[in-house]
Amino acid sequence: MGGITPAELARIRGRLEAFAEDLFASLPRTDQRARGQCYLRGLMLDGRRKSIEPMAARLGEVHYQALHHFVAASPWDWRPVRQRLAEVLTAALSPTAWVVDDTGFPKDGSCSVGVQRQYSGTLGKTANCQLGVSVDAITERASCPLDWRLFVPERWDEEAMAARRAACHLPNGVHHRPKWQLVLDMLDELAGWELHPPVLLADCGYGEVGEFRAGWTPARSPTWWRSGRTPAPTPNTCTRSLHRSRARGAVPGRATTTSRPR
Repeated sequence: MGGITPAELARIRGRLEAFAEDLFASLPRTDQRARGQCYLRGLMLDGRRKSIEPMAARLGEVHYQALHHFVAASPWDWRPVRQRLAEVLTAALSPTAWVVDDTGFPKDGSCSVGVQRQYSGTLGKTANCQLGVSVDAITERASCPLDWRLFVPERWDEEAMAARRAACHLPNGVHHRPKWQLVLDMLDELAGWELHPPVLLADCGYGEVGEFRAGWTPARSPTWWRSGRTPAPTPNTCTRSLHRSRARGAVPGRATTTSRPR
């Protein structure tokens, strides 16, 4: 994963520290806020591995154990930090739309949470990877994630995976949820922060899921758009489908845009 050089980081360090001070203002202790700033600098520096030990080595200003304690064991609530980040990014971008997407993270081993052989659109193939689902704010020039979730495959709920779940410190209450449900969860969380999409974009992997379409309410988003062309049905099929949908009061199975739930 790319990043910036130490010289480039030095030029923006003052702005970055001000941003981190605002972002981590909810953390109760001074040392936690300082470790948070170090962690952000480590993520931004150039280097393939973004795990704690190589980041601490590149920083040269914080001990590995101190940075590891901040990420893995220090008692601070990440929710206010996530909320503040979404508020700052939304204000900075003034997005024209939000986009639903999932991203694959290739993995060599089997110890990371949610890792297994599964299809990744990022890689364009089935591979050993994790999948992350995100809601991103976009403009014509930039984009940024507002909220995100790690996808836990169904297989990770099986009894045979109990030892691996324990080794990964995966909480007992965290289980498989479909990707479309993760998106609805995130939109509800963002709405709780008084953030709402001007329009939401989703590809066919989400838009063709009836439960996902039926989950839309004006509170979640007034408008959504599913990308991708849908073949035109024959007149007979279209007529029968429309009659059935109206009779049941269901959401149309091939709706491309909607401003109100039917």
